[in-house]
Amino acid sequence: MLSLQSASTARWLGQVDAGLDEVLIDHAHCEKKAAGVAMNLLFSYVDHVALARAMTEIVNEELEHFRLVLDLLERRGIPFKKLSPSSYGARLHDLIRKDEPARAIDRLLVAGLIEARSCERFQLLAEHVADTELRDFYRSLFESEARHHSTYVRLACDFQPEHTVRERLHELSAREAEIIEIGDPVPRMHS
Repeated sequence: MLSLQSASTARWLGQVDAGLDEVLIDHAHCEKKAAGVAMNLLFSYVDHVALARAMTEIVNEELEHFRLVLDLLERRGIPFKKLSPSSYGARLHDLIRKDEPARAIDRLLVAGLIEARSCERFQLLAEHVADTELRDFYRSLFESEARHHSTYVRLACDFQPEHTVRERLHELSAREAEIIEIGDPVPRMHS
């Protein structure tokens, strides 16, 4: 369902245990970036009405998630601050082809893979952390992240035939698995 070719490892859960506050702060940044990605897609492909409508919904949901994470941080006394991002997003974006419509497809599929990985990680957090508030919080986000993933993949199929899009998704998913395996030394949602 999520198009991922690998599962997160115990290495990442170790990073969560060692730096949960940083993971929570990074989560807020990820929600903000996800809203920005959807907004950029809206501006880039405004003539695709189905995409424009879907991106409007995703922008609103991601900004609401951003607010929810900020509220969570505030309740816990964790100051929201700038963090260096993991290299995950940049590495995935480097895979995006330059010419249209391949660029549109790749932008949508990369966004979809990021949503899929977030979904997988939210489920892991809900199962791993002992904190009841966090468990419930991450369970509550799971469904929307899975829906976003599906929306991005479905919209990519508006640009080329589904079999072509699915082949590219498989290629990008394999590369995403390599990137997530390499990871980053700092605790982040996608490290």
